[in-house]
Amino acid sequence: MLRVVGAILLVAVYIYCIIDVLRTPGGEARTLPKWLWVVLVIFVPIVGSVLWLILGRVWRAPGAFSNRRRGPVAPDDDPAFLKKLGDDAWSQRMRRRRSNPSADGPAPS
Repeated sequence: MLRVVGAILLVAVYIYCIIDVLRTPGGEARTLPKWLWVVLVIFVPIVGSVLWLILGRVWRAPGAFSNRRRGPVAPDDDPAFLKKLGDDAWSQRMRRRRSNPSADGPAPS
């Protein structure tokens, strides 16, 4: 029974390491190029996986998600929303100017 659990654990670590190497951006792999890590982890399963976890993987602090892009928290932090507000205000001014041209001042001569 213990052998089965050990084998399942090794297969799980092996699969995790393959997926982790493939998902890691190329510039973040340490010690060796990413393609070499992929070859090492796939063809030398246990040793390659352990070496990847120790030497190749970049360990981030808990809560630091540099890969995840987060959008703006509030509408006033969103450049697209602010641009839309500016465009809407400009459109409204132009509509008002077209409907009442004398309210803007003297006509250019």
